[in-house]
Amino acid sequence: MSSVQPSQTGASTSNSPEHPWPVRSVATKVSQWIDRLGSIWVEGQITQINVRPGTRTAFLVLRDASVDMSLSVTCSPALIRDSPVPLTEGSRVVMFGKLSFYTGRGTVSLRVTEIRAVGIGELLARIERLRALLAAEGLFDPRLKRQLPFLPHTVGLITGRASAAERDVLSVAGKRWPAVQFEIRNTAVQGPTATAQIVAALAELDSNPAVEVIVLARGGGSVEDLLPFSDETLCRAIAACTTPVVSAIGHEPDNPLCDHVADVRAATPTDAAKRVVPDAVAEQALVAEFRARGAAALRNWVAREARSLADLRSRPVLADPLAAVDRRAEEIGRLREAGRRDVSRLVAGQATVVEHLAARLTTLGPAATLARGYSVVQKIVPGSDPEVLRSVEDAPPGTQLRVRVADGAVIAAVMGKDKSGEAQ
Repeated sequence: MSSVQPSQTGASTSNSPEHPWPVRSVATKVSQWIDRLGSIWVEGQITQINVRPGTRTAFLVLRDASVDMSLSVTCSPALIRDSPVPLTEGSRVVMFGKLSFYTGRGTVSLRVTEIRAVGIGELLARIERLRALLAAEGLFDPRLKRQLPFLPHTVGLITGRASAAERDVLSVAGKRWPAVQFEIRNTAVQGPTATAQIVAALAELDSNPAVEVIVLARGGGSVEDLLPFSDETLCRAIAACTTPVVSAIGHEPDNPLCDHVADVRAATPTDAAKRVVPDAVAEQALVAEFRARGAAALRNWVAREARSLADLRSRPVLADPLAAVDRRAEEIGRLREAGRRDVSRLVAGQATVVEHLAARLTTLGPAATLARGYSVVQKIVPGSDPEVLRSVEDAPPGTQLRVRVADGAVIAAVMGKDKSGEAQ
């Protein structure tokens, strides 16, 4: 293998299967790239401290509080011994140092020269800033809270292994509703690995269609112990769940951020069990009370309707329904007789009027006039009906006439005219 190292400018062009880089070249370039980062401040939790007597280097592991990532750290043992606040596994710290790549082993570590413990005041201030941020994004909005199922068949429980919180939830829920089932996920509930484990368990239970509600339970503790439950990653994971989440962290005074994001906040794990699972005895008593109240209401309604029917039956119209018909029948008979009499009188009166009018009509009619000796003279016009003769001028000599008298008519002809008007 050639010992000539490729130049930085021609590295990409000279590297090929025929001209591969030696390990030393790669290690050197990685060391150069990491060295460009310079000195930085890093925050995390100490998960391991290894200080051997007589050595000049202490080895630590710094872990991210939200995800499963860690970094090797080296420092002088004096930094740990002389720290104003004792540094232990689980301490939240801020370190200042520079990343180094050890070409001999191909490992990266952070060589620190300053370590500052994060105090309670700073932690609380950070929690308040995160609280304001999440509230501004609407994660605390009551309108986003989901209703808990009345009677869940399966409850998801995330808690510490063999913890008092687990015992409280299981015992109280079992006494209240023995048929309830649990999907339990035991995770770390404090320390650097807690957040990642809780988020993973939360995602697993949320994806299980049998789980109808998830309970996140932990007993009380210090502010540092409850820090994982104020982590932004966990809060956003709870908000993203499609299954209702109940937060039961610590005791009543404890108020981590997950309490605000969860759909229901329980004061204690025992309170969470009471909120999630109904009390069988109380529900049976309530059902019995409702049944008794329903039966009493039904009996009262039947009695009230029976009284109403009795009142209706006691009324005269229902006690003797034909009495009113008989009275009306008699009245109708009287009215019919009165109507017949009125009609008879009216018909008789009108008959008399008709007789009088007929007599007058007979008197005034042409037959009566003819009976008194008068006649009606009509001129016979060939091809048309006879016409009444009204003037002597209309009947020249020779005109045929029809003379109608009381007992018939005669046919005559005009012999001449006499305008004197006297009888001839």
